[in-house]
Amino acid sequence: MRIEFTKMHGCGNDYIYVDCTKGELLSPGEISAAMSPRHFSVGADGLVMICRSDTCDFKMRMFNLDGSEGNMCGNAIRCVGKYVYDNGMTDKRSLSIETKSGVKYLTLFVKDGSVESVTVDMGTASTSPESLPMRADSEMINAPVTINEKEYRITAVSMGNPHQVIYCESPESLELEKIGHYFENFELFPERVNTEFVKVVGKNRLKMRVWERGSGETFACGTGACAAVVASVLNGYFGFDEPVTVELVGGELTVTVTRDMRVFMTGPCVKVYEGVYYYGSEN
Repeated sequence: MRIEFTKMHGCGNDYIYVDCTKGELLSPGEISAAMSPRHFSVGADGLVMICRSDTCDFKMRMFNLDGSEGNMCGNAIRCVGKYVYDNGMTDKRSLSIETKSGVKYLTLFVKDGSVESVTVDMGTASTSPESLPMRADSEMINAPVTINEKEYRITAVSMGNPHQVIYCESPESLELEKIGHYFENFELFPERVNTEFVKVVGKNRLKMRVWERGSGETFACGTGACAAVVASVLNGYFGFDEPVTVELVGGELTVTVTRDMRVFMTGPCVKVYEGVYYYGSEN
């Protein structure tokens, strides 16, 4: 199968984008698992299909490196906005995108005819156990838990996908390749969980590393950055309606949480290259 694709990234969180408005890929999870490995294939954190929608401007479906389908990705959806505008699929600068986490709304910022950055209305964050889902009787904000025989304090946040935020003195020194899977498969979360390791480093500024379920450590995670800011507001580090800068391995995002727990995220989106992948061929 001949698959034309575009490689794009948001703060180093890179995905393979395929225009599926004329028909979705068969077995997209298997294709993502084949195309995503670095060194042996295209190399990415996963695959994104840009599809037709009956209710919105477009629909986004995303698949992780291991082939599992994800609910949402804040970095990927910004790149979807850039893809459809830059390729002449729309001339709108305000878009609605259907995702497994509901409808997300994009505002595109264009320079010299190309989208440079995007603000995403990420919807309303939740801490209820049902929204994550989470095996608990009540929300967990700075709650003690034991993971891999060590005690941590987690704040559990749903951004349409599950997150647990953990504060630590030195996120950069963590050996995530060794310990990440313990957090991802923590028994409290029946559908696995994304984990943000966070340190507040200044006024309205935090540093973060992320372990994403199905993909491992990535350079950035948009929903994770949003969850980290939500958790930081709930834990009293920041205030509502204040833009917070999140430093990730791959760059910076700006996140604002309103008093009604609505979350807005702004960040860059970059096209890297276009190519053709021959699925099912050794050549």
